Amino acid sequence: MGEFGEKSTTCGTVCLKYLLFTFNCCFWLAGLAVMAVGIWTLALKSDYISLLASGTYLATAYILVVAGIVVMVTGALGCCATFKERRNLLRLYFILLLIIFLLEIIAGVLAYVYYQQLNAELKENLKNTMTKRYHQPGHEGVTSAVDKLQQEFHCCGSNNSRDWQDSEWIRSAEADRRVVPDSCCKTVVPGCGRRDHASNIYKVEGGCITKLETFIQEHLRIIGAVGLGIACVQVFGMLFTCCLYKSLKLEHY
Repeated sequence: MGEFGEKSTTCGTVCLKYLLFTFNCCFWLAGLAVMAVGIWTLALKSDYISLLASGTYLATAYILVVAGIVVMVTGALGCCATFKERRNLLRLYFILLLIIFLLEIIAGVLAYVYYQQLNAELKENLKNTMTKRYHQPGHEGVTSAVDKLQQEFHCCGSNNSRDWQDSEWIRSAEADRRVVPDSCCKTVVPGCGRRDHASNIYKVEGGCITKLETFIQEHLRIIGAVGLGIACVQVFGMLFTCCLYKSLKLEHY
Protein backbone atom coordinates (compact mmCIF):
# COMPACT_ATOMS: atom_id res chain seq x y z
CA MET A 1 0.00 0.00 0.00
CA GLY A 2 1.33 3.47 -0.89
CA GLU A 3 5.10 3.68 -1.07
CA PHE A 4 5.58 0.49 0.94
CA GLY A 5 4.24 -1.98 -1.60
CA GLU A 6 2.17 -5.03 -0.76
CA LYS A 7 2.59 -5.08 3.04
CA SER A 8 -0.02 -6.15 5.53
CA THR A 9 -1.57 -3.33 7.48
CA THR A 10 -2.24 -3.86 11.16
CA CYS A 11 -5.60 -3.20 12.75
CA GLY A 12 -4.02 -0.44 14.87
CA THR A 13 -2.74 1.35 11.78
CA VAL A 14 -6.17 1.19 10.12
CA CYS A 15 -7.82 2.62 13.25
CA LEU A 16 -5.25 5.41 13.41
CA LYS A 17 -5.83 6.21 9.72
CA TYR A 18 -9.56 6.60 10.20
CA LEU A 19 -9.12 8.57 13.43
CA LEU A 20 -6.73 10.94 11.68
CA PHE A 21 -9.04 11.23 8.66
CA THR A 22 -11.99 12.09 10.93
CA PHE A 23 -9.81 14.59 12.77
CA ASN A 24 -8.77 16.23 9.49
CA CYS A 25 -12.37 16.62 8.33
CA CYS A 26 -13.21 18.37 11.61
CA PHE A 27 -9.92 20.26 11.41
CA TRP A 28 -10.74 21.59 7.93
CA LEU A 29 -14.11 22.87 9.18
CA ALA A 30 -12.37 24.41 12.19
CA GLY A 31 -9.95 26.17 9.82
CA LEU A 32 -12.92 27.58 7.94
CA ALA A 33 -14.36 28.85 11.23
CA VAL A 34 -11.04 30.40 12.29
CA MET A 35 -10.64 32.17 8.95
CA ALA A 36 -14.27 33.35 9.09
CA VAL A 37 -13.75 34.89 12.55
CA GLY A 38 -10.63 36.70 11.32
CA ILE A 39 -12.32 37.99 8.15
CA TRP A 40 -15.43 38.99 10.15
CA THR A 41 -13.25 41.03 12.50
CA LEU A 42 -11.41 42.72 9.62
CA ALA A 43 -14.34 43.31 7.29
CA LEU A 44 -17.27 44.12 9.56
CA LYS A 45 -15.60 45.42 12.72
CA SER A 46 -12.65 47.30 11.21
CA ASP A 47 -14.36 50.71 11.50
CA TYR A 48 -13.26 51.06 15.10
CA ILE A 49 -9.66 49.89 14.55
CA SER A 50 -8.67 53.43 13.53
CA LEU A 51 -9.68 54.60 17.03
CA LEU A 52 -7.15 52.30 18.71
CA ALA A 53 -3.57 53.36 19.29
CA SER A 54 -2.23 49.80 19.33
CA GLY A 55 -2.15 47.44 16.35
CA THR A 56 -2.60 44.35 18.55
CA TYR A 57 -6.32 43.94 17.81
CA LEU A 58 -5.65 44.07 14.08
CA ALA A 59 -2.68 41.71 14.39
CA THR A 60 -4.74 39.03 16.13
CA ALA A 61 -7.34 39.16 13.35
CA TYR A 62 -4.68 38.80 10.62
CA ILE A 63 -3.07 35.90 12.48
CA LEU A 64 -6.42 34.10 12.60
CA VAL A 65 -6.99 34.61 8.85
CA VAL A 66 -3.54 33.23 8.01
CA ALA A 67 -3.93 30.36 10.48
CA GLY A 68 -7.37 29.51 9.07
CA ILE A 69 -6.04 29.31 5.49
CA VAL A 70 -3.08 27.15 6.56
CA VAL A 71 -5.42 24.92 8.61
CA MET A 72 -7.61 24.24 5.56
CA VAL A 73 -4.60 23.42 3.38
CA THR A 74 -3.14 21.28 6.16
CA GLY A 75 -6.40 19.39 6.62
CA ALA A 76 -6.43 18.44 2.93
CA LEU A 77 -2.76 17.46 3.11
CA GLY A 78 -3.44 15.37 6.21
CA CYS A 79 -6.15 13.37 4.43
CA CYS A 80 -3.81 12.74 1.50
CA ALA A 81 -0.90 11.74 3.76
CA THR A 82 -3.11 9.43 5.82
CA PHE A 83 -4.52 7.32 2.99
CA LYS A 84 -1.41 7.29 0.84
CA GLU A 85 0.60 6.31 3.93
CA ARG A 86 3.55 8.49 2.93
CA ARG A 87 5.77 9.26 5.86
CA ASN A 88 7.34 12.29 4.17
CA LEU A 89 3.84 13.85 3.82
CA LEU A 90 3.10 12.98 7.44
CA ARG A 91 6.28 14.78 8.49
CA LEU A 92 5.24 17.86 6.51
CA TYR A 93 1.74 17.60 7.96
CA PHE A 94 3.13 17.48 11.50
CA ILE A 95 5.33 20.54 10.88
CA LEU A 96 2.35 22.51 9.54
CA LEU A 97 0.28 21.47 12.56
CA LEU A 98 3.03 22.75 14.82
CA ILE A 99 3.21 26.09 12.95
CA ILE A 100 -0.57 26.52 13.17
CA PHE A 101 -0.47 25.59 16.84
CA LEU A 102 2.09 28.32 17.50
CA LEU A 103 0.16 30.90 15.43
CA GLU A 104 -3.06 30.27 17.33
CA ILE A 105 -1.31 30.31 20.70
CA ILE A 106 0.22 33.68 19.72
CA ALA A 107 -3.21 35.01 18.66
CA GLY A 108 -4.77 33.82 21.90
CA VAL A 109 -2.01 35.32 24.06
CA LEU A 110 -2.11 38.63 22.16
CA ALA A 111 -5.88 38.80 22.62
CA TYR A 112 -5.52 38.10 26.35
CA VAL A 113 -2.73 40.66 26.85
CA TYR A 114 -4.56 43.35 24.87
CA TYR A 115 -7.75 42.57 26.80
CA GLN A 116 -5.92 43.48 30.01
CA GLN A 117 -4.51 46.79 28.72
CA LEU A 118 -7.48 47.95 26.63
CA ASN A 119 -9.07 50.12 29.34
CA ALA A 120 -5.86 52.07 29.98
CA GLU A 121 -5.26 52.59 26.25
CA LEU A 122 -8.77 53.90 25.60
CA LYS A 123 -8.63 56.27 28.58
CA GLU A 124 -5.31 57.61 27.38
CA ASN A 125 -5.94 57.90 23.66
CA LEU A 126 -9.63 57.90 22.69
CA LYS A 127 -10.42 61.48 23.71
CA ASN A 128 -7.29 62.77 21.95
CA THR A 129 -8.15 60.81 18.80
CA MET A 130 -11.71 62.09 18.74
CA THR A 131 -10.92 65.75 19.45
CA LYS A 132 -7.71 66.11 17.43
CA ARG A 133 -8.51 64.00 14.33
CA TYR A 134 -12.26 64.27 13.86
CA HIS A 135 -13.04 66.02 10.55
CA GLN A 136 -9.34 66.72 9.96
CA PRO A 137 -7.68 66.24 6.54
CA GLY A 138 -6.27 62.75 6.10
CA HIS A 139 -8.34 61.30 8.95
CA GLU A 140 -11.54 60.43 7.11
CA GLY A 141 -11.46 56.92 8.60
CA VAL A 142 -11.45 58.33 12.13
CA THR A 143 -14.32 60.69 11.29
CA SER A 144 -16.42 57.83 9.92
CA ALA A 145 -15.54 55.60 12.89
CA VAL A 146 -16.45 58.27 15.45
CA ASP A 147 -19.79 59.00 13.76
CA LYS A 148 -20.63 55.30 13.58
CA LEU A 149 -19.50 54.74 17.17
CA GLN A 150 -21.68 57.53 18.57
CA GLN A 151 -24.74 56.49 16.60
CA GLU A 152 -24.39 52.73 17.11
CA PHE A 153 -23.71 52.90 20.85
CA HIS A 154 -25.86 55.94 21.65
CA CYS A 155 -23.03 57.91 23.23
CA CYS A 156 -21.41 61.32 22.79
CA GLY A 157 -17.75 62.13 23.31
CA SER A 158 -15.09 59.99 24.92
CA ASN A 159 -16.12 60.41 28.57
CA ASN A 160 -19.15 62.67 28.02
CA SER A 161 -20.48 65.26 25.58
CA ARG A 162 -18.35 68.02 27.16
CA ASP A 163 -15.26 66.44 25.62
CA TRP A 164 -16.25 68.02 22.32
CA GLN A 165 -15.51 71.48 23.74
CA ASP A 166 -11.82 70.62 23.18
CA SER A 167 -12.36 69.54 19.58
CA GLU A 168 -10.38 71.41 16.94
CA TRP A 169 -13.20 70.95 14.46
CA ILE A 170 -15.94 72.16 16.86
CA ARG A 171 -13.92 75.32 17.54
CA SER A 172 -13.41 75.98 13.82
CA ALA A 173 -15.70 77.96 11.51
CA GLU A 174 -16.38 74.76 9.57
CA ALA A 175 -18.44 73.41 12.48
CA ASP A 176 -20.99 76.19 11.84
CA ARG A 177 -21.85 76.83 15.53
CA ARG A 178 -22.23 73.14 16.40
CA VAL A 179 -21.35 72.27 19.99
CA VAL A 180 -21.19 68.53 19.22
CA PRO A 181 -21.07 66.55 15.95
CA ASP A 182 -24.42 65.72 14.40
CA SER A 183 -23.73 62.03 15.11
CA CYS A 184 -24.34 62.79 18.82
CA CYS A 185 -27.99 63.53 18.00
CA LYS A 186 -30.75 61.05 18.76
CA THR A 187 -32.26 61.93 15.39
CA VAL A 188 -29.55 62.91 12.95
CA VAL A 189 -30.34 65.84 10.67
CA PRO A 190 -27.87 68.42 9.29
CA GLY A 191 -27.00 70.97 11.96
CA CYS A 192 -28.70 69.14 14.82
CA GLY A 193 -25.46 69.31 16.83
CA ARG A 194 -26.03 73.03 17.50
CA ARG A 195 -28.43 72.29 20.37
CA ASP A 196 -26.67 70.76 23.38
CA HIS A 197 -29.67 69.41 25.27
CA ALA A 198 -30.45 65.94 26.65
CA SER A 199 -33.64 65.78 24.59
CA ASN A 200 -31.60 66.25 21.42
CA ILE A 201 -28.24 64.51 21.98
CA TYR A 202 -26.91 61.51 23.92
CA LYS A 203 -25.95 63.63 26.90
CA VAL A 204 -27.09 61.65 29.93
CA GLU A 205 -26.21 58.32 28.24
CA GLY A 206 -22.52 59.13 28.79
CA GLY A 207 -19.37 58.77 26.71
CA CYS A 208 -18.17 56.07 24.38
CA ILE A 209 -15.14 54.67 26.25
CA THR A 210 -17.00 52.07 28.30
CA LYS A 211 -19.19 50.99 25.40
CA LEU A 212 -16.30 50.67 22.95
CA GLU A 213 -14.24 48.82 25.55
CA THR A 214 -17.05 46.31 26.16
CA PHE A 215 -17.53 45.84 22.40
CA ILE A 216 -13.83 45.16 21.72
CA GLN A 217 -13.42 42.95 24.79
CA GLU A 218 -16.28 40.75 23.58
CA HIS A 219 -14.49 40.28 20.26
CA LEU A 220 -11.14 39.68 21.96
CA ARG A 221 -12.78 36.92 24.00
CA ILE A 222 -14.04 35.32 20.79
CA ILE A 223 -10.63 35.63 19.10
CA GLY A 224 -8.82 34.27 22.16
CA ALA A 225 -11.25 31.39 22.68
CA VAL A 226 -11.14 30.36 19.01
CA GLY A 227 -7.34 30.54 18.85
CA LEU A 228 -6.67 28.65 22.07
CA GLY A 229 -9.55 26.19 21.54
CA ILE A 230 -8.37 25.08 18.10
CA ALA A 231 -4.78 24.93 19.37
CA CYS A 232 -5.81 22.50 22.10
CA VAL A 233 -7.66 20.30 19.59
CA GLN A 234 -4.52 20.20 17.44
CA VAL A 235 -2.64 18.43 20.20
CA PHE A 236 -4.74 15.34 19.46
CA GLY A 237 -3.97 15.66 15.75
CA MET A 238 -0.24 15.78 16.46
CA LEU A 239 -0.51 12.74 18.74
CA PHE A 240 -2.44 10.77 16.09
CA THR A 241 0.15 11.76 13.48
CA CYS A 242 3.08 10.63 15.64
CA CYS A 243 1.38 7.30 16.37
CA LEU A 244 0.57 6.67 12.71
CA TYR A 245 4.09 7.65 11.65
CA LYS A 246 5.62 5.19 14.13
CA SER A 247 3.17 2.48 13.08
CA LEU A 248 4.06 2.90 9.40
CA LYS A 249 7.75 2.97 10.26
CA LEU A 250 7.46 -0.33 12.11
CA GLU A 251 5.54 -1.89 9.22
CA HIS A 252 8.12 -0.62 6.76
CA TYR A 253 10.82 -2.45 8.65
